[in-house]
Amino acid sequence: MELTWLNPDHLAERDVAGAVAVLEAAREVDCPHQLSPTVSSFTARLQHGWDGDPPVAALHRDGRGRVVGVLELTLPHWDNTYTGWVEVTVDPASRGRGIGRQMFESGVDRVRAAGRTLLLSDTYEHAAGVGFLKALGLDRASEAVQRRQDLVNVDRPGLDVAYADAESHAGDYDLLHLEGATPEELLADVVAMTAAINDAPIDDLDIEDEVFSPERIRAFEAAQRAHGRRTYRLVARERRTGGLAGHTQVAVEANRPWYGAQFDTSVLRSHRGHRLGLLLKIAMVRWLADAEPQLRLLDTWNAASNAHMIRVNEALGYQVVATASEWQRHL
Repeated sequence: MELTWLNPDHLAERDVAGAVAVLEAAREVDCPHQLSPTVSSFTARLQHGWDGDPPVAALHRDGRGRVVGVLELTLPHWDNTYTGWVEVTVDPASRGRGIGRQMFESGVDRVRAAGRTLLLSDTYEHAAGVGFLKALGLDRASEAVQRRQDLVNVDRPGLDVAYADAESHAGDYDLLHLEGATPEELLADVVAMTAAINDAPIDDLDIEDEVFSPERIRAFEAAQRAHGRRTYRLVARERRTGGLAGHTQVAVEANRPWYGAQFDTSVLRSHRGHRLGLLLKIAMVRWLADAEPQLRLLDTWNAASNAHMIRVNEALGYQVVATASEWQRHL
């Protein structure tokens, strides 16, 4: 199969336009609730990824020169350096011809060539995606649920009651508002606090804990800026010691300011039992009402097995919009 591998530092407009067109056509069929991709969002993903671990991408064209398939391959370097992620998107008009399988196997070949031993991929829970990964010999290893909060119609009086109850259990903590980049004097504490997300369930995925560092936090912040996102982090700080106990973070799309994404919410083990997660998330809703009054939707993801955080999100009025799964195969 002939593939065009993209150089993220020298992206041709024609290549990016073709890739984004395929991603949008697939979105309309596979996950219409998601935001449409844009040239800028695709470019930022190839240059920065989520946190400085960008994928490499390849395109496949039909006989007329039109892009009909997009392959994205990620070889993590911060941690889990034995893994490789392969994701393939085929134009719905060109499916059923073996294009996706050939592209996927090209990605697997690169994973092997890099010395990686665990292949990973994911899909929304629809027959085409699930059947595709099964046919390629992957096994389902985890399930996740996407929920959405309607900030226009959220039950604010109800949230006020829940906040007052949570606050009565969190009297030893203050809330610290951090917008944009993390202050240098808090960076080490934010690194330790961010690592608390490793306590979230991973089901049957054969992966190790994520490893965080000041460099990774800065790479994450740079990536969010490149994606055109305004970030807000709310931190619970223990009043007696000044130590950071837990946090929640949200990013708002600057070019689509009605939409935001809820990132990690985590509390250090030694500070659990004070309802800090609920307190932080409701306080974030209040902050966003002032900082981003035009914001209408807030999306979040949780492992389907993460019963505690699901209870918190449902208390805030989040509703299920989609389910997805992660798949793996040992090479």
